Amino acid sequence: MQLITCPYCGPREEIEFHYGAAAGVAYPDNPARLDDVAWARYLFFRPNPKGALRERWCHSAGCRQWFTVERDTVSYSISSQPAAEAAQ
Repeated sequence: MQLITCPYCGPREEIEFHYGAAAGVAYPDNPARLDDVAWARYLFFRPNPKGALRERWCHSAGCRQWFTVERDTVSYSISSQPAAEAAQ
């Protein structure tokens, strides 16, 4: 079992968390103007690097807060976690 440190609650088991998505994916400026292909690319195509990736996680079985971590996609180790973030 992997431990993830919630910036609000401290270290907890991975099963208490819900993966959100890759962090930093910008919402389209004008989504109504996107064609089906562009909208599908926004919704379904995400970075999938071999190595470090910034991700959004939610402590769904605890404080229910969202936060960003940097996780290595090869080793699954979390290398950096910021302090508690302001509400988004």
